[in-house]
Amino acid sequence: MSSMAVIQGFLSQKRIAIVGVSQDPKELSRALLRTFRGRGCEVYAVNPAMQSVDDARCYANLRDIEQPVDGVLVMTSPAVTEQVVQECAELHIPRVWMYRAGGQGSVSPQAVEYCQEHGIAVVPGECPYMFLSGEPWFHRLHGFIKKITGSYPA
Repeated sequence: MSSMAVIQGFLSQKRIAIVGVSQDPKELSRALLRTFRGRGCEVYAVNPAMQSVDDARCYANLRDIEQPVDGVLVMTSPAVTEQVVQECAELHIPRVWMYRAGGQGSVSPQAVEYCQEHGIAVVPGECPYMFLSGEPWFHRLHGFIKKITGSYPA
């Protein structure tokens, strides 16, 4: 389970990469990209199959981003997450958020362990929308359900 300190630390960053941005503009990864940009963050989309997203450059991998990033939101399969966290360690990226709204999401137990072993603050599965103020009611409902079931971060 994540701690609120790690979650708030991630969300307070201003340069975030989102790995696994979808080609479909209606997908959640694209909504999160727009949300973070709307909150004043520099957000870098990462997907090796795309050249651009929402009129901005899309990067093939984290190494291609010219500016250092403060955190990486991973929205890939768990197997790809394991590769991404190794790249984060090599690039000295201090924070990783493995997205999950349901099911396994991007979370890999091996990737979580790798982050912990390499001093990377990790959020192993949550939806960032639950923790962002001013978002639609259904995100707060998700958080409320997690609170009453005892799975909301402390």
